[in-house]
Amino acid sequence: MRRRLAFLLLGLLLAVPAAAADDTSSAYRPLPGGRFASVLPADGKAAPAILEPFRLRTEPVTNAEFLAFVKRHPEWRRDRVPNVFAEKRYLSHWAAPDALGPGALPRQPVTQVSWFAAQAYCESEHARLPTWYEWEYAAAADATRTDARSDPAWRDRVLAWYGRPSNQALPPVGGQPDIHGVRDLNGLVWEWVEDFNAMMTSADSREQDGADKFKFCGAGAITMEQKENYATLMRVAMLSSLKATDTTVNLGFRCAKPD
Repeated sequence: MRRRLAFLLLGLLLAVPAAAADDTSSAYRPLPGGRFASVLPADGKAAPAILEPFRLRTEPVTNAEFLAFVKRHPEWRRDRVPNVFAEKRYLSHWAAPDALGPGALPRQPVTQVSWFAAQAYCESEHARLPTWYEWEYAAAADATRTDARSDPAWRDRVLAWYGRPSNQALPPVGGQPDIHGVRDLNGLVWEWVEDFNAMMTSADSREQDGADKFKFCGAGAITMEQKENYATLMRVAMLSSLKATDTTVNLGFRCAKPD
């Protein structure tokens, strides 16, 4: 009941007429989609994911961009957002509900945002959060290859980020673009995905809500494909452990659109 109420309220908050929706200059890059060997096989065994073409935001949303959103939509200020949409740490590193301060620099990726807040921001760009398959597909690329996951050097670079202490200040967005022109998918922040809460659902509960959910046991990373891509499996485990109201110091987001 509480979850249904939260989504009903979210729908009311997002019911903004098209003419009043936010303009944005943020770039989105096209990705072709196709067959993709995910660490979460589409059938729970070995089937590839099939992705439609889509567009992905070139960079994670920054503090400055989220501040502008909060000013346009004050219902998402930390002192006004209902607790069904965000827990108490939401934007707590900002100096004030409508000011960044030294702990949240403008070009740093925004963090400590809930799934609800991230989805609302994406709606303001006529977009949505990417699905896990879309995010994983995009994040598999490097500067010259659409899928670099078989390269041990690529995997080592991705994994090295996980050794960075979480209390260090985040770098600004704007890393080197990959072959698609997308930046910072690896090595900057964790990122929300649209279907985060369906990623490791047990087979016994796959009929819940009538959803076509991934059929995986929450303790069963051993059943996943490509076990050598440990960094990707860590993201699966982390995201599947969250609630939609959760916020963390290294969890941000970017948006996606259908092509």
